[in-house]
Amino acid sequence: MEMNTNFSGFQDAVSEAQAKAKAAFEKGTSTLGEVTEFAKGNVEAMVESGKIFAEGVQGMGSEIVAESRSAFETMTADIKELAAVKSPTDFFKIQGELMRKNFDSAVAYSSKNSEAMLKLVSDAVAPISGRVSIAMEKARSTSL
Repeated sequence: MEMNTNFSGFQDAVSEAQAKAKAAFEKGTSTLGEVTEFAKGNVEAMVESGKIFAEGVQGMGSEIVAESRSAFETMTADIKELAAVKSPTDFFKIQGELMRKNFDSAVAYSSKNSEAMLKLVSDAVAPISGRVSIAMEKARSTSL
C-alpha cells in the first residue's frame, strides 16, 4: 500500500472540508448581516410609526381643546338666547332650533373625528406595513 496516495486523498478531503466550512461561514456571516440590517429597519419603522402616532394624537388633542372652547361659547350664547325669550311658545321654538343645530354639529364633529382617527391609524401603520411587505418578499424569494 502506498502512503503518498492515501495521504494525498486525505489532504484533498481536508482541503475540500475547509473550503466548504469557509463557504458556509461566509454564507452565515452574510445572512447574519442581512438579518441584522432587516431588524434595524424594523426598529426604525416602529420608531417612525410611534412618531407619526404621537404627532397625530397631539394634533387631535389641540383640536379637541379648540372644539371644547367653541362648544362652551355656543352653549353660553344659547343660554342667553333662551333667557331673553318672552313667551313659552318662543322658548320651545328656540329650544327645538338649538337642539337641531347642536345635534347636527355633534354628528359633523363625530364624523370629522372618525375620519381623522382612521387617517391617523393608516398613517401610523404605513411604515410597519412596508416592513411586512419586505419580509414577505424575502420569504417568497427564499422559498423559490
